[in-house]
Amino acid sequence: MKHAPLYEALLKHTKNNKWSFHVPGHKNGQVFEKTAKPFFQPVLSLDATELTGLDDLHHPEGAILEAQELLSSFYNVKKSYFLIGGSTSGNLAMILSSFFPDDIVLVQRNCHKSVLNGLELAGVKPVFLSPEMDEDGGFPLGVSLETVKKAIKRYPELRGIILTNPTYYGLQQGIEDIAEVIHAHNGIVLVDEAHGAHFGLKNMPQSAIHRGADVVVQSAHKTLPALTMGAFLHVNSDQVDEYRLSQALQMVQSSSPSYLIMASLDLSRLYMENLSQADLDYIILQADEFRVFINSLEHLHTVKTPAGYNLDPLKITVQSDKDISGFELQQLFEAKGLYTELADDRNVLLILPIGTMNELAELKEVFYKISEKLSSYKSRSERIQTVSLFPQVSTLEISYHDMKRMRVKQVQMEGAEGYAAAEAVIPYPPGIPLIAKGEKITSESIRRYLYLKEKGARFQGVCEQNRMHVFDIS
Repeated sequence: MKHAPLYEALLKHTKNNKWSFHVPGHKNGQVFEKTAKPFFQPVLSLDATELTGLDDLHHPEGAILEAQELLSSFYNVKKSYFLIGGSTSGNLAMILSSFFPDDIVLVQRNCHKSVLNGLELAGVKPVFLSPEMDEDGGFPLGVSLETVKKAIKRYPELRGIILTNPTYYGLQQGIEDIAEVIHAHNGIVLVDEAHGAHFGLKNMPQSAIHRGADVVVQSAHKTLPALTMGAFLHVNSDQVDEYRLSQALQMVQSSSPSYLIMASLDLSRLYMENLSQADLDYIILQADEFRVFINSLEHLHTVKTPAGYNLDPLKITVQSDKDISGFELQQLFEAKGLYTELADDRNVLLILPIGTMNELAELKEVFYKISEKLSSYKSRSERIQTVSLFPQVSTLEISYHDMKRMRVKQVQMEGAEGYAAAEAVIPYPPGIPLIAKGEKITSESIRRYLYLKEKGARFQGVCEQNRMHVFDIS
């Protein structure tokens, strides 16, 4: 019988727990700010700690162990772990457990900032691989096999590769050939699959964990009905040192894990198990019909899937043929109460639910009205060129080891060319660094920052008045 053992253990506990003389301090919801209590009260009794019958995430023997075993069985992998620190904690743990200081690691350049943080914590020597670019969308895709082979020829002593697949925009490349080449050099294949927790369901792309990856990390909270910070880590290879991995997970995650988050992970797996083929067919049908509707509008269209990539059915990237940035288009949607996942200089990204889209007629009316409003905008005068900012294969200007000994100063972004970045400059979302910590700052990256800033992008790693921290390498 399908069930959620951790959630059920929490329910049983709430019936037995009459008096709370343990953490957390809200005491099953008895102590709480009264104005907010009506909103929080329904779940506070489930916000428990490592009490009798509730198991321990860092030494699971009961309900959590069973829940994780059900998870690994569902995904058909060797072992699965609950993560309560998002994909960030999973990325950190798989990097720390897979590599040693000074190891050479190939890294897809359009990775999340957590991957770069993991590389720095591990003290490795990253070799960045520039991704292919989507001409219509203007965003980065995956890394070509040719680029990987070029890097291997230059760095044959590599210890592994870290890929980001699918991209934030839901585009997945096949990694079988890349994994085969890396494994032939005794390297390990790690994949940040943050946006693919639903992969493997029928009609969805196949997860990288079954396409050659040794370890995959997924943000369950991104596309499944899990609470924010809930994620999965899957192992499907004998090449992984599970002892080192479990130790790394203990180091990067809280010793007081959220039972609410863990229960939502348990229930998300159950939710997927309970989806019927009719449910999945309807989800895909709704998504396809919504795409067709958007493309029927006069001034809005979806970005086409480039050759060689699979598109996540739950992702829709929208553009306008008018002279309007994605940031401005996002503001038009928000004025109508429709909040999208992200915007960039060209696009707005929507993540559809893995379930029924409610009030679809009203939603379509919003798109129709925005399309009408765009009629008054100027037409785009020329096609925007898509250019990669990064060399095909590159390394840091300063090693992580040397950075620890160097002094940092602030300079204006406009005058930062030639310095090395002392912290990453990151448009957020999606969290992919424009300039990575330790990289040499170029005139192209400065121009790109100023362009995105003018269009309305929000950045991490830049102080007030466009000042940033740098290392002087002159």
